[in-house]
Amino acid sequence: MAVDNQTRQQGPISLSDEEAVKQLLVSTVFGLWDIVNNLTRLKPSRRQRYRVTIFGSARAQPGSFVYEEVKRIAAALTAMGCDIITGGGPGLMQAANEGAASVGAEERDRSVGIRVELPFEQEVNPFVEQAFEHKTFFSRLHHFVLTSDAYVVTPGGVGTVLELMLIWQLLQVKHVHDAPLILVGSMWSELVDWARKNLLNPELNLASPEDISIPVCVSTADQVIALLREQPAKWQETITG
Repeated sequence: MAVDNQTRQQGPISLSDEEAVKQLLVSTVFGLWDIVNNLTRLKPSRRQRYRVTIFGSARAQPGSFVYEEVKRIAAALTAMGCDIITGGGPGLMQAANEGAASVGAEERDRSVGIRVELPFEQEVNPFVEQAFEHKTFFSRLHHFVLTSDAYVVTPGGVGTVLELMLIWQLLQVKHVHDAPLILVGSMWSELVDWARKNLLNPELNLASPEDISIPVCVSTADQVIALLREQPAKWQETITG
């Protein structure tokens, strides 16, 4: 929507002038987005540890195979010197936070939860050691991006699909750089196969082969751990070198 130059000028606007009021509101909202975009350019000058976000379903139950495997992934990564970040809720988010907390690291922020307010979801899970609260999915997703060095996507529903697709696209357009995106389980390999079949269809030409190669699909917890084993040390070299 174009913003009339007159609304950018200083001066009172009568509430009876509906068009001018509308234009003022639009220009003000766009100005707020400019402020938000500028603020998100700020990055911490230094972090002590490599950070891995683990996405996954809120519905998985403790004791189930997938819950225990996600807990094992998080524990192994924490032992390697990583912080673990999740959505802070139940299910596989709790499994990851529980795995991180089980290692007993002295630092109290090794198990992080980034939550969004929902009318039907429980409070932050008991294994989160540092919690953040968001009003919107937009700001919450951006928080994941700002604070993470790698992403592990475990089985999940619509919310997990949203998280996966956001990270995939940001890597595609190079707004995020050199961040492993690891998808665990056949449901994700089938999604990537679908993307390869349809997005690389020569009649449509919707993506490039390198776009489809961004996510790495694996089937076991041990494969996730192996793929990330060298990453904390490499990351440390880049920030100290």
